[in-house]
Amino acid sequence: MSTISRDEVARVAALARIDLRPDELDRLSGELDVIVESIAKVSEVATPDVPATSHPLPLSNVFRADEPEAGLPVDAVLAAAPAAEDGRFAVPQILGEE
Repeated sequence: MSTISRDEVARVAALARIDLRPDELDRLSGELDVIVESIAKVSEVATPDVPATSHPLPLSNVFRADEPEAGLPVDAVLAAAPAAEDGRFAVPQILGEE
């Protein structure tokens, strides 16, 4: 028996401002039924003694440890800049302020 009716699909489509043809309403009603049945099957298996998972394989952080390191020397950084002034980057003025 269908758990999602054609009228319910039409109502949700109207709320989402999606214009569906009559054949699409019938098709989506059936497809949504399959989804609801699949969720029900998973819910039967999901018991308190089964841990929740977000991925079928265990994942680990592949990033290096976040450890502070010494920065680049200011002179080396400013040497690569298009313009520098008083130990800082020199950029074009954009706000019209002095």
